[in-house]
Amino acid sequence: MLTDKQSLIFCGLMGGGIFVAGVLEILNNFIVLTILTIIFITIVANLFYSKLNPKEKETENQNDSK
Repeated sequence: MLTDKQSLIFCGLMGGGIFVAGVLEILNNFIVLTILTIIFITIVANLFYSKLNPKEKETENQNDSK
């Protein structure tokens, strides 16, 4: 689903988004909560997907070494 680099970017967006929204006191805004929730669900879904399908990761590593 997502590469390691993309996962790190999403985690950074999540942390930065919570920080900025907290400083600006807009965490109660529906749009901000929706965006942060979508990012969080994407990160969690990617965690479960990568744990349940380890074969895909192995084939990527084998293709990269060729």
